[in-house]
Amino acid sequence: MKRLLKDAWARRSMSVLSFFPGFLVLLIVLGLFLKSRAILGVQPLSRLLLGTAWHPLRGEFGLLPFIAGTAWVTVTALVLAVPVSILTAIYLSEFAPRFIREAARPLIDVLAGLPSVVFGVWGILLVVPFVGDVLAPLFGRSSSGYSVLAGGIVLAIMIFPTIIHISLEVFASIPLSLREASLSLGATRWETARHVVLRKGSQGILAASVLGFSRAFGETMAVLMVAGNVPIAPKSLFDPGYPLPALIANNYGEMMSIPRYDSALMLAALVLLGVVLGFNVLASRFLVRVERRSR
Repeated sequence: MKRLLKDAWARRSMSVLSFFPGFLVLLIVLGLFLKSRAILGVQPLSRLLLGTAWHPLRGEFGLLPFIAGTAWVTVTALVLAVPVSILTAIYLSEFAPRFIREAARPLIDVLAGLPSVVFGVWGILLVVPFVGDVLAPLFGRSSSGYSVLAGGIVLAIMIFPTIIHISLEVFASIPLSLREASLSLGATRWETARHVVLRKGSQGILAASVLGFSRAFGETMAVLMVAGNVPIAPKSLFDPGYPLPALIANNYGEMMSIPRYDSALMLAALVLLGVVLGFNVLASRFLVRVERRSR
């Protein structure tokens, strides 16, 4: 009887604790919403989200340039990072000699642990001049280098370790018997990697990409240092961008002296959180559908 009571108590305790992360997210959303009510009571949400003018002293808080800047930088980073990361993970998992795998894993972990400001400084010293002096003239454009492309390159390098590490774990979980069966039927190692490893690990690769997206979408310091921070919606990769995290980090200290400035920044944080949550929910549903089809 005593053991049953302990088991019931442990089960209930763990069920209560399992709800805590979700409750914490709801608490954050509620807090940001309450802080945003001041600006929402004066201007409609559509005007705030679709407005292009950002002049706090005039009471104009259009967030569209910052939403567009976030989307441009994040998509650029994913386009650059996902293919390279997956191919790197395939090489390390399926083709690389053992000593290369053992040497690469610590380096990937070190890269994941570097502070974002280090990536930002590296971006200023190398990426920005490369974009401004090499890539922009190559495409017939004029750019200072502080641009969406520079932010995307720096972010792509920052999310390499996340996607590579998770992909390696996914590939390692695939049974060796599947690889051996493919090779025994005459498939090459590349065909085995493409048709067996990639197909079997597609759900994990998608999860890795989602985590990379979340890291890129919410990154602040590195993007703030290289993206240009001009509150105008970019029209090309060589235009400067101003992502939402950089907006909040740059202006939070100045908001106290301007009416409704703090509320506008809290609304920007709420939009940022909402997009990340929405993307993760959609990705989770997609993963469920993929899992059902694979059965």
